[in-house]
Amino acid sequence: MVVQSKKPSTSVKSVPSKTAKTTTKAAPKSAAKPAVKTASATKAAPQTAPKTTAKPAAKTTATKGNLANVSMLLEKYSNAYGVSGDEHRIYKMAKDDLNGCVDEIQEDPLGNLIAVRRGSKTGPTIMLAAHMDEIGLMVKRIDENGFLKFAKIGGWFDQTLLNQRVIVHGSKGDLYGVIGSKPPHVMTAEDAKHPVKHTDMFIDIGAKSTEDAAGMGVEAGTYVSTDREFKKLANDRVTSKAFDNRAGLVIMIEAMRRLKGKKIEATVCAVGTVQEEVGLKGAKTSAYAVDADVAIAIDTTIPGDHPGISKNDSALEIGKGPVVTIADASGRGLIAHPTVVKWIRESAKSKKIDVQLGVGEGGTTDATSIHLTKEGIPTGTISIATRYIHSPVEVLDLNDIEACVTLVVTAAENAHKYFSKKN
Repeated sequence: MVVQSKKPSTSVKSVPSKTAKTTTKAAPKSAAKPAVKTASATKAAPQTAPKTTAKPAAKTTATKGNLANVSMLLEKYSNAYGVSGDEHRIYKMAKDDLNGCVDEIQEDPLGNLIAVRRGSKTGPTIMLAAHMDEIGLMVKRIDENGFLKFAKIGGWFDQTLLNQRVIVHGSKGDLYGVIGSKPPHVMTAEDAKHPVKHTDMFIDIGAKSTEDAAGMGVEAGTYVSTDREFKKLANDRVTSKAFDNRAGLVIMIEAMRRLKGKKIEATVCAVGTVQEEVGLKGAKTSAYAVDADVAIAIDTTIPGDHPGISKNDSALEIGKGPVVTIADASGRGLIAHPTVVKWIRESAKSKKIDVQLGVGEGGTTDATSIHLTKEGIPTGTISIATRYIHSPVEVLDLNDIEACVTLVVTAAENAHKYFSKKN
């Protein structure tokens, strides 16, 4: 999720599609609609879903085996590093994990991953979007004593940065560092009244001079990540950095794995987007290329179930199921398409999955860019309620992850009942 604190633009500039830089192909199943399309004519989506007499399934419960699988995958991705603009490690991991369960994997010119699982020739195309990037830092300059001044990449609250241990991704290898500032012992009374700003902080890597730090492979533009690792808490809850949005990426990958071997009408394009945290950039270009009939962004969102926040701020809770967004950023971001909301909610009901409805006034997701692409794409968002997002100690419930995987798989299976392929 990206923090939206400035007045948003009212339109998204279309980016012309380009030839993909790299393509990895698996054995093709059938000649069906490719990921990158040139036709732009739109057929209106039906406003009501067809009736079904199928008997509802028993309530879906997560098995310990499934929880263990998603836990291992989430640990793998949250421990990896990929600040906005530096997502190549995450791209490679996702490409490896998706290989074998999709028909084609592309990298577009901006660095987005587009994995295509073809359906029938007449089925709709679904875009599943999960951003690969995390918030982080970037070196601005090295002072004469070897300390690194830095810029924030993404929406940090400055107080969460102070005294963190970090990893500086230098050209000669990764370096450990710590974020320091003036000690409280020498602060004036006036200083002590105010939080320390990031502009008054620095990174200490142990260097003794500008030249010493440069010799270690550090320069302006070097990326910096927080040094935190995935840990288990009680009651199937876990903590780490970068759950925003490695949680969404894991859900997307696991859903594509579980769709393997299933015969579905829809073509599913699983897109790992870049630079979401700094302006929803990858979603703009990838959505233009995929040109889907319907889209779902998978991300994290803010619960109101812990001290310091009230249910008036957010009525969501971790452990109570996936969150179906109705509107975010007070409508300046996404107001979800009603047929998409209906599709997701009825898919959840068919599997007895509890969902929460989200109406937010703060952050937004890739869905904001996707739904404004070309002539418009019906779009919704499914999120995982995650405590303390945009910090190095985010917390979520693995049962929500597992339920969301099942929901995404079911929605993909049902998509043709709600949406049609463009002419």
